[in-house]
Amino acid sequence: MGRVTERRRVLRIRDGVVSARPDTLTAEEPLEIRLNGEPLSVTMRTPGDDFALAAGFLVGEGVLARRSELANVVYCAGATEDGSNTYNVVDVRLAPGVPAPREGLARSVYTTSSCGVCGKASLEAVRTTARLPMPPDTAPRVAAATLSALPERLRAAQRVFDRTGGLHAAALFSPAGELLDVREDVGRHNAVDKLVGRALQEGRLPLSEVVLMVSGRASFELVQKAVMAGIPMLAAVSAPSSLAVRLAEESGLTLVGFLRGTSMNVYTGEARLVLPGA
Repeated sequence: MGRVTERRRVLRIRDGVVSARPDTLTAEEPLEIRLNGEPLSVTMRTPGDDFALAAGFLVGEGVLARRSELANVVYCAGATEDGSNTYNVVDVRLAPGVPAPREGLARSVYTTSSCGVCGKASLEAVRTTARLPMPPDTAPRVAAATLSALPERLRAAQRVFDRTGGLHAAALFSPAGELLDVREDVGRHNAVDKLVGRALQEGRLPLSEVVLMVSGRASFELVQKAVMAGIPMLAAVSAPSSLAVRLAEESGLTLVGFLRGTSMNVYTGEARLVLPGA
């Protein structure tokens, strides 16, 4: 099975001194996701939590919303010419009676490690496929001071990043700032899918009482995945895109960007925040 990291020899130059040394790299391998035996998507990911990744991906596409809709997820043997199992192909089986996804889904979801929804549909498509409710705009209530502590807590939980410096991270926190789950991946959207997929497998959707914290920017696809999982608040250490802000506003999501130290920008859903002095 693919490893999370691998070691390679590198030539290191520091202050004019040349030396050879081993370096730890983040593993990146393709994962093909099949649905009921049919090819659906290929994503570049860091191996690990592959079943959760596939399940979370399908939550984001509106195919799954409840644990009972998922029959199982298995690795596919015979994925190569010699019949060996590469652990890079998974097949998701829907439970009996669960309707097949919309026609043309497979053609619209090719993904890479840098973009989860390249060329994908509009805000209207997300609104029409969302199956889990968004909590009221005042629930849950989270103190701004609590949000300020989350980037450091996320960074402290990034075990693989400490060794490689090459992974994104996503974490779920309680409204009081307690770390509930964290996942790392070469793709920021994959890290979120792994969180959401685990929640689906454990019957915890919708995630209506959590804050989703991500290590990079708040892109459209991350807001989409939060909305599809019923997550009411997304915080990022970097900037959101204009489309991410529009989707957050229309969906009732609280979106916070540039969360660094005691500073932050609140783009939408400020009613969920307990502001300083309030």
